[in-house]
Amino acid sequence: MAVLMNKEQIMEIIPHRDPFLLIDEINELEVGKRVKATKYIKEDDFWFKGHFPQYPVTPGVLMVEMCAQAGAVALLALPENKGKIGFFGGINDCKFRQQVVPGDTLDIEVEIIKVKGPIGVGKALATVNGKKAVSAEITFAIK
Repeated sequence: MAVLMNKEQIMEIIPHRDPFLLIDEINELEVGKRVKATKYIKEDDFWFKGHFPQYPVTPGVLMVEMCAQAGAVALLALPENKGKIGFFGGINDCKFRQQVVPGDTLDIEVEIIKVKGPIGVGKALATVNGKKAVSAEITFAIK
């Protein structure tokens, strides 16, 4: 998949920084509408030290955060949101379907389905090799 934005370019839009910048690339972006992003799951990702040393699995909440960061790129790339921060307003209908482990590539898609004032709602889906790993509806509060 083509790389539209690397980490440095992502950091020009969202305020997240290492170790908590959890997306590696933006592959497609329709500002304010939808985004496709990639996270390469590596053995040395910080969470594997404790989750779990003998059986490394990416925590589900971090996969939701990865989706949220991708969605935040779509919303914060709007000119009127430049320099703002996207906060969680809610997480609904979240389902975890598959464990994500070192060596996996998490493909993330977020479609913004509603925007009203500073509130946005996105439908998120993250997959590994085309198989659903997590899906959720994420509410963003832009401040």
